[in-house]
Amino acid sequence: MVDMRPCGAHRAGFAVLASALALLGPTACGSSPDQGAGQKVNVVAGFYPLQFVAEQVGGDRASVTNLAQPGAEPHDMELSPSQVAEIADANLVVYIAGFQPAVDEAVKQEAKDSSFDAATAVTLIDATAGHGHEAAGASPEPTPAEEDGGKDPHIWLDPTRLATIADALAERLATADPAGAAGFRERAAALKGRLTELDQQYQQGLKTCQRREIVVSHAAFGYLADRYDLDQIAITGISPEVEPTPQRLAEVAAEAKEHGATTIFFETLVSPRVAEAIATEVKARTAMLDPIEGLQPGSTDDYLSVMRTNLATLKPALGCT
Repeated sequence: MVDMRPCGAHRAGFAVLASALALLGPTACGSSPDQGAGQKVNVVAGFYPLQFVAEQVGGDRASVTNLAQPGAEPHDMELSPSQVAEIADANLVVYIAGFQPAVDEAVKQEAKDSSFDAATAVTLIDATAGHGHEAAGASPEPTPAEEDGGKDPHIWLDPTRLATIADALAERLATADPAGAAGFRERAAALKGRLTELDQQYQQGLKTCQRREIVVSHAAFGYLADRYDLDQIAITGISPEVEPTPQRLAEVAAEAKEHGATTIFFETLVSPRVAEAIATEVKARTAMLDPIEGLQPGSTDDYLSVMRTNLATLKPALGCT
């Protein structure tokens, strides 16, 4: 498994959770892959983008539960005993190893044989805060993302990679529910069509721009940058909870000025305070760029609509025509 640790793994309390889980009574670990007539595949997703894909591919033959609550930052979430029980009882747990340490631990303990690490379906890129740019006078010290080490887990921000994950998930669902295999594959193909259309909209929308640098709160947009020839300049690394050092703030401000950035991007679920400070320093405005790690409570958006909103935000910020 590739090391993609975004933050400290909170494992000290897992033994307590496991003990509490035992009090809940026996679970259905190792559920049979053969679904009874009318019985849905029980899928547990680590956080929203995986929930979206599971629902799209699973359709009416899957019941999907999202471990991350709307409005909650999923990187470093803790699990309740009932959530550990959901993982143990699931026919399939869909997660990204290294993104949510508590989920990793629960999968290891309760769902080794009934889990799907979505990161194994695609090619991963290194966790970096940017590529190819170094501000004048910038320190050669590692960027926050590089200090995090390993690979970038934010694979869903490339629609083409998400389409590949959908195909792989269809096969895993087909194993759990052979009678529904054709439907899973058909729905994965339909989702791939919508994601291909989204990819084409990004390719066209970001084809001709005055700037290609995006200054963002944390290094969540590496796959977006990789797919559409952008350069991510991240204030913090893979984990949004880590406070940037004064040196890093100065480096980002210098890079923003060097490249004539007119917009500093903040994001949902994380305080905009640091982005606003950089914007004030470089006399730029701020705008929201959503890493789609979760939806706001009561939101009627989905992955596709949020990605299109992101594109509409990027185009004027980068001076695209």
